[in-house]
Amino acid sequence: MLLQLLQFTGRVSSCSVFFGLLLTGVLESRELPICKESDYHFEYTDCDVLGSRWRVSIPNKPDTCTGLPDPVKGTHCTFSCNEGEYLDMKTQECQKCAAGTYSLGTGVAFDEWDSMPAGFISHGINMDIGNFYTNCTNSTWTPKGDYIASNTDECSSTLSYAVSLKQPGSVSFQYFYPDTNIFFEFYVQNDQCQSTDSQSRWMKSSESDWDTHYVQLNRGNNVLYWRTTGFSLSGNSVKPVLLKNIAVSGVAYTSECFHCKPGTYSAKPGAARCAPCPADTYSNKGATACQECEKEKYSGIGSGTCNERPPCTTTDYFYTHTPCDSAGQTQLMYKWIEPKICSENADGAVKLPATGEMQTCPPCNPGFFSNNSSVCQPCPQGFYSNGTACSECPVGTEPVVGFEYKWWNRMPSNMRSSVYSREYSDSQRSTGWEVAGEYIYTTPGDLDSDYMMITLTVPGYSLPHSLAKDNERVELSRITFVFETKCTADCRLYFMAGLNERNNALAESWSGTNGKQSYSYLIKSNLTVSFTWGFQRTEAYTTERQYSSDFAKIYSIHITNVIGGVASECRQCALDSSHKDSACVPCPPGNYMLKGTGVCKSCPPNTFIRPEQPLGEEACVPCGPNTSSNKARSACVSDCTLAVRYRGETLQYNFSSLANVTHFQSSPRFTSKGLRYVHQFSAGLCGTEGRALASCVDNVTDSRKEVNGYVCQSTIVPSEVRGQSVVSSQPFIIGSTLIGVTTDSTLDHISSSEDSFLPDSESDLPDVIFYYRAKEATQACKNGRSTSIRLRCDPRVTAMDQVSVPSKCSEGTCDGCSFHFLWRSQHACPLCSERNFKEIVSACIEGIQRTTYVWQQPLRCTGGVPLPAPRVSACVTLDFWLKFGVSIGTVTAILLITISCYFWKRTRKLEYKYSKLMMNAGEKECDLPAADSCAIMEGEDAEDDLIYLTKKSFFTKIKSFSRERTSDGFDSVPLKSSSGMEMEMN
Repeated sequence: MLLQLLQFTGRVSSCSVFFGLLLTGVLESRELPICKESDYHFEYTDCDVLGSRWRVSIPNKPDTCTGLPDPVKGTHCTFSCNEGEYLDMKTQECQKCAAGTYSLGTGVAFDEWDSMPAGFISHGINMDIGNFYTNCTNSTWTPKGDYIASNTDECSSTLSYAVSLKQPGSVSFQYFYPDTNIFFEFYVQNDQCQSTDSQSRWMKSSESDWDTHYVQLNRGNNVLYWRTTGFSLSGNSVKPVLLKNIAVSGVAYTSECFHCKPGTYSAKPGAARCAPCPADTYSNKGATACQECEKEKYSGIGSGTCNERPPCTTTDYFYTHTPCDSAGQTQLMYKWIEPKICSENADGAVKLPATGEMQTCPPCNPGFFSNNSSVCQPCPQGFYSNGTACSECPVGTEPVVGFEYKWWNRMPSNMRSSVYSREYSDSQRSTGWEVAGEYIYTTPGDLDSDYMMITLTVPGYSLPHSLAKDNERVELSRITFVFETKCTADCRLYFMAGLNERNNALAESWSGTNGKQSYSYLIKSNLTVSFTWGFQRTEAYTTERQYSSDFAKIYSIHITNVIGGVASECRQCALDSSHKDSACVPCPPGNYMLKGTGVCKSCPPNTFIRPEQPLGEEACVPCGPNTSSNKARSACVSDCTLAVRYRGETLQYNFSSLANVTHFQSSPRFTSKGLRYVHQFSAGLCGTEGRALASCVDNVTDSRKEVNGYVCQSTIVPSEVRGQSVVSSQPFIIGSTLIGVTTDSTLDHISSSEDSFLPDSESDLPDVIFYYRAKEATQACKNGRSTSIRLRCDPRVTAMDQVSVPSKCSEGTCDGCSFHFLWRSQHACPLCSERNFKEIVSACIEGIQRTTYVWQQPLRCTGGVPLPAPRVSACVTLDFWLKFGVSIGTVTAILLITISCYFWKRTRKLEYKYSKLMMNAGEKECDLPAADSCAIMEGEDAEDDLIYLTKKSFFTKIKSFSRERTSDGFDSVPLKSSSGMEMEMN
């Protein structure tokens, strides 16, 4: 028959090989005993192209028996069973699960974790970078009975499960993820190794309860991955991620039913799931009903055992006040902590104290009033109260809305108290904090490691009308509370803020005993509407109550600018208002309000208004050096330009090229176990209006916390660890206000020492320093944080993000509060001017002369005045001037020779006349000389007698110009007599 069956199924190669091997085994095992039903089990072969398959018998142990049942035709591959049913492989029909068991039908479930279930694989991977090595062999997921827990070290631990789905299905599981110091992700890979979207693989954190995650799966082979990596810089212990109740649907069938785990039961056949046992009952594995605990024993819901009741002590009850009655009276009452686990009848047990006497109720909280009933009512809009009666706000004022709780007769309607256990079991406690008149306090928990939680939820925030338009970097809201803790162990009080109770981020925590003190938290986003206080007496897990006397108290809680809030006072505002939504109108931007008058007055130039109500001239805060107020007069900004007087010169700067948001990182750091990380900083230098501020985000946890300011910091884990581009966490602001821009090393008590950075020996230019301050105080930084960014001119640096940290502080800060950075860039140089270039004049070539301008070296300027273009001008060469000089010299020489000859000739004539005159005078010393004859004597020149009758020569004209005029205006003309004597004629 086997041979016939083999021939019939010859078209299916896989089946043929299998049956051939089976036939060979039968022939070789004729002497083995006949197999019983307990010696083998049935399985289906793979489906062929027609959707058919065969049922074959598989021995549990090979070569132990013979005579296995022959293969038979199996059900069609589309066959499946419903919930509460299983496939009986013997009859190939679906049967109902028996009582005490359950089945998902087309799925498998894993709710017992005493050991690692079949198909699950866990392994640790060393993801460290650098020379550090961490042994991650033991960093695996560990079964803990009801759940499985992840690793808590800095290794990457993966839990995987492979499943083949015959139809599209899903996977669901419950998880608890309370610590964001662990990165937790879940993703699926299919046959094509395609992963789920990276944006959805990150799991949302949970604070006080288990969350459920659901993902649809495709048909075929799927591999499910749960992966965690611890990352803690503070050194505190990290809480693991927990998984339970993993269910996968989409398989064709299950061939068996699962037994109900201890603490659960199923009473009827065909159950799809098991129900938990009620409190004070228990059950064993596979139970059909729960058993009652003995009288002096107790158990919680879903418990598999009962425990002995310990004797009651003073830590097993707490006190509270009854609500006020119509007569305004309240009563002190004592109550057992529920569920009650102690015994009043045991030896040494204490009894519950008697109810106290009636007392007068405390007044209502500010903003509420009592209307002769036991409940305080809020005042109407536009009214205020101190807790007694409501009064209308006077003209020119507006109500200061919010919530202020300082009397605790009953828990406010928007506050909820809860408890969750560190071991993440479902706790029956519903009250972790109780009212006590002047304060609320933590009641004892089931375990000392329990978290006593109280949550305040508000609908949102709305700025007062006097600040509604001035919404640029204005304080949206503020929550302030007064608290006290008293501890004998390692207790801790946590304060968290966020979108909701499960999406809160830790804002601050306090450990040990703390005296009565106040803490304030600034609210900058409308997404922060939930506030949670959590108190844990000790981190060590113990079933005993050793520290029940430790407590935390909250005396008052005050939150401002809440939508739907009440008013405890009214604020003065402008009188000249006609705003439809308010009885008053804010002062215009840049104006403050005169106290008690409602009159607005303009602030001096370059000042900004304080975020709180601007009353009085002191509300105008002067801007720092080289800054000016923005349009809204809410902050001071820089326009990225600066003029500095330095060594007798004025240096002009323009940092517009550096004004965009810049990112830079510190040097790599390593945790104690070798995990590499860096601090990334983002800076928006000038804060010019219209430009985006620096932003730092948390893209790992579901909180997606984002902070904005001038300078912020976040922690970056290398992408190799998480498999995505950037993993950023723990963001915070280190500069939210621009204090000033100057070259001085100190401004407003912020010091930026030049000695912190290596000096630039080649430059004699000053560094320009931007000073910032973040006023949000922390426990380590009581006065907030401050930042200085020193800009240094360096023409060699062309990059925009050449920022370095102090040589002694590789993280940018030495104390965690004061941050200092050096930004080297060519764009940090002063603007170029005429003093930065010189001119070079070329020789005159062919009548053309060129003038070229070049920068003086080394050049330490940028932008500014451009280099002038080369200039060309006409010129005369040296040869021309040489020829011109020779020509002039020649003409001058000829003229000199001519003049010399002329005067030599004249001199000769004068000598002749003088000689003749002397000869005539020598005849008679006393006689006058005789008159000359009219005739021309021999040797005389006729031109002497005809001087005025002939044409004058060139030199005669010159001589005539030198004649003197007489007093009557006529010229004196010398005449020659016959005797040669001159006579003067008028």
